[in-house]
Formats: sequence, structure tokens, C-alpha cells
Amino acid sequence: MNPKYIFITGGVVSSLGKGIVAASLAKLLQSRGLRVTIQKFDPYINIDPGTLNPYEHGECYVTEDGAETDLDLGHYERFLGVPTSKANNVTTGKIYNTVITKEREGAYLGKTVQIVPHITDEIKRRMLLLGNSGQYDVILTEIGGTVGDMESQPFIEAVRQLQWELAEEDCMSIHLTLVPYLSAAAELKTKPTQHSVQMLQQSGVQPDVIICRTEHPLSPELKRKVAQFCNVKPGHVIQSMDAWSIYQVPLNLHEEHLDELVVRKLCIDNFNQPDLKQWRGFLDRLANPKREVDIALVGKYVSLQDAYKSILEAFVHAGAADSCHVRVHSILSEDITEENASSLLSGMDGILVAPGFGERGLEGKVHAIHYARENGVPFFGICLGMQMCVVEFARNVLGYADAASTETNPRTSHPVIDLMEDQKSTTIKGGTMRLGAYECELLPGSLAHKIYGSKVIHERHRHRYEFNADYAGEFKAAGLVASGHNPQTGLTEIVELPAHPFFIGVQFHPEYRSTPENPHPLFKAFVEAASKCRAERV
Repeated sequence: MNPKYIFITGGVVSSLGKGIVAASLAKLLQSRGLRVTIQKFDPYINIDPGTLNPYEHGECYVTEDGAETDLDLGHYERFLGVPTSKANNVTTGKIYNTVITKEREGAYLGKTVQIVPHITDEIKRRMLLLGNSGQYDVILTEIGGTVGDMESQPFIEAVRQLQWELAEEDCMSIHLTLVPYLSAAAELKTKPTQHSVQMLQQSGVQPDVIICRTEHPLSPELKRKVAQFCNVKPGHVIQSMDAWSIYQVPLNLHEEHLDELVVRKLCIDNFNQPDLKQWRGFLDRLANPKREVDIALVGKYVSLQDAYKSILEAFVHAGAADSCHVRVHSILSEDITEENASSLLSGMDGILVAPGFGERGLEGKVHAIHYARENGVPFFGICLGMQMCVVEFARNVLGYADAASTETNPRTSHPVIDLMEDQKSTTIKGGTMRLGAYECELLPGSLAHKIYGSKVIHERHRHRYEFNADYAGEFKAAGLVASGHNPQTGLTEIVELPAHPFFIGVQFHPEYRSTPENPHPLFKAFVEAASKCRAERV
């Protein structure tokens, strides 16, 4: 079977959920026994989101092979349970960078380099790359932005050309649009959808399926109207109503027969009926928790929930595994002081200190960690959260009042967190951190070893600074144990406090590897510890 390509575009407004729709359809096709992957083409000129402020673009997701990518790749991995790679996220910046580099090398034989054919050819090459690998039966391609955006036009043109070049049964186009409800008129309005599809058609792309985001059910008459005026077959208009959980969306689309429609259009004959038993079990536990816990998420980007998207989803997965509803209370670290830490955190069953960069809000994180350590509240620190628990311990237990990370205080007399040696000569910011999956050996008998049930683990990283090994002996003697190390570099990956009910900090990002069907063990253990803390407190 030739690889099949599905192109997903969006119109009317942004944030309709193309990534969730793509991930949901991919899940349905995967559940039928097909090998599926998803790729995201983003129209912004940045090479990747690695240098973007999380408030600007949300979370920067990191793949196993060290790519800094769009947060939608996190959705792809969580729904499919299959790792993505550098090839799964392409930006306009990457496209132009490749074409300009080729031009400088003389690859175009002196021709004038233009958007068509040179930029669109490079886009098409990347769109077909995963299909040419032979690893996948179906490749879904999400086009970022909305139809009509100036920066999206080369991607839409590339889709048009591929629809012409590929066999009719090897590709299809799905357009996600909005059918708003006007309460004053008490009506659902299809005109925005009609205009969006017309704009797509003017670019030469005819959608095969239209998925309508809506707050109210679409009547058969309204679906037929959309189909007629948008030139798609009856039955090819799918409703996607707001769901109580993003993980409910695959089941909703299955009830609309989307996966059946797709395999029929793509002439996929050898497929099974979808097996969604495990997925339904997860949703059942998620909808019917037996207990609840309150977790404080302390970070500097909490005003935008997408900034910590993978952490929030990891709590959903871990909570469902324990039949526990995890209520996450986002607390801006800048708001925490030594005086108010107790009043802000006293009702919490666990405290997670989130990743981040820069000086803003650091002291609030230190105060939160101090409260957790002194009061026996389960603590979980990730990346910068782990570094700040080292700083807090150095200040308040070892007595080093000015202990700090050299990231924010280069003149500290006690640099307990310092720049990694191989980062000291780096001047370029983008794509130069320690990125991707690395090996970590766990100390036998440690909390980390008990949680993972394995001596060697692999986790993903995104950092420049590390625990200063010169202080390891002092920390160990005072009770803070380094329980995980990279065997090649000796880098400390995990610290923990054995005398505490649950106190662990990790340099890596475990949230990236959590999925609904395989919750991350660290998050599971943290939620279980928070449940125990709540039971004792109550």
C-alpha cells in the first residue's frame, strides 16, 4: 500500500483545535491497525519555538532526538503513544533557511530563486519525507494558522500541488472551521464556514471533508446546507462539539464516522474495526474519580495554561491511573514571599515547582520549596524546579546565604548551580541547549529507583545549567542525595531527600513522556504521595 497523506487546514479563527482533531483522527486510524504519524507545518519565520517566550507561543515541546517543537507535537505523542522527531515539525524559517543555503551552495545553477517552485518544492519534499521512510501507512499534516493568512499561502500552494501530483486515493484534504451560535438570533450560522472554504478553493484546494467546531449539534439540514454550498459530498460534513475532555474527541469523531469515511476515501481495504477499549477505560476512570487532591503548580508562566501544557496533561494521566481528580492550582511564583508562603500553600496536598528561565519569580520558587520541605508537603521539582530546591537547601540547611545559580547571580560565592562546561563557549541561543533523551543511572534503593523499578532510564532534557558536583559531598552529608547520574558525563539528574515523605527534583522533563495509556511513574508517585498527605491531613 502506498503511503496515504491527509492535509488538515483551519479557517475562520485560530485555536479551533486542529492539533486535537489531527491527533484524534490519527488515534482512530491507529486503533484500526494502521501505522500513523502526524507532522506540523508552522508558518512563522522562527527556525523553531526554542527562543520564543511561552506567553508568545505556549510550551516548547522537546522530542527524543532533541528538536524544540510546537506544543501540538505533545498532543500527537500523547494520543498515539509514538515518539515524534525533528522531521515532524517544520517552520517557514526552516524552509527558507534550507533554500537559501542551497542557493549559496550553487544548487540552483544560477536560476532566480522564487517562492514557486523553490520554496514550495522544499515544502513538498518535507511533507513527503516521513511517507518515503516506509515506516508509516498514513501521514497526517497539520497546516498551522488559518486559511487566508499571508504566511500560510506557500503551504496551501504546496498542498494544492500534491493533490494534483499524488493519486486521488493517496491523499485527501480536511478543513476545520467554525459554525458559531448567535444567541440573539438563536441560530447557528454557516456563512463563516462558507467563506473559509471559498477562500481555500480560491487557492486551488478543494476539501474532501469539513469538520465544524460548534457549541450546539448540527441538524441534518444544516450539514446538507454546508455540504451543498461548500461543494463536498453529503455525509462529508462532520460536527465536532465542545467536549468535556480533549481525550473524548476521538470517540466523538468516531461516532460521526470520520475514520470510516477516511479509510473509504483513501481506499484502505485491509483494516480492522477500531479497538478503543483501553482508551475508553482511561476516560471512564477520568470521569469517575474516587478521590481528589489539590496540587500547587508554582511557575512564572501560569497565566497561560499552554505554557505548562504537558505538565497539566501528565497530572490528568496520573490522576486517572489512581482514580483521583487532581485539582491544579496555578500560583505565580512572583507572588510568593517568605511572609505569605504559608497562607498561599497551606491547603495544598503537593507542590510542583515548574521549569523556566531567567531571574523573574525565582525567589518565590525558593520560598515555596522551603515551605514544602519544612512542612512535609510532597514536593516535585522539574528542571529549574530541581535547581531551585538545591539552592534552597544550600541556603537554609548548609547555611550558604548567597547560594544561587550562576544564570542569575554570576558573582555568587556558592554557585551550587553552574553553567555546563560545554555551554560556556556557546553564543547562539537557538537549538544549543542540552536537548533530547539521555541515559540516567539510578541509585539502588533510592526513591527514584523504587518509582521507576529500573536501574537505567532515559528522559528528555532542555537546559544549560547543572548541579555543581563540587558540592555533592556537602549535600549528601546534610541529607540531600544525588540519586540519578548520566553515566557518560557524571551530570546529576535527580536529587531527593530521604528523610522527607516525598521530596524529589529532576533535571529532565518527565512530563514529555506521559500518555493517557502510560502515565509517567514520577507523576503517578507524586499524586499517590499527595493523596496520602491529604488523608493524613484530613
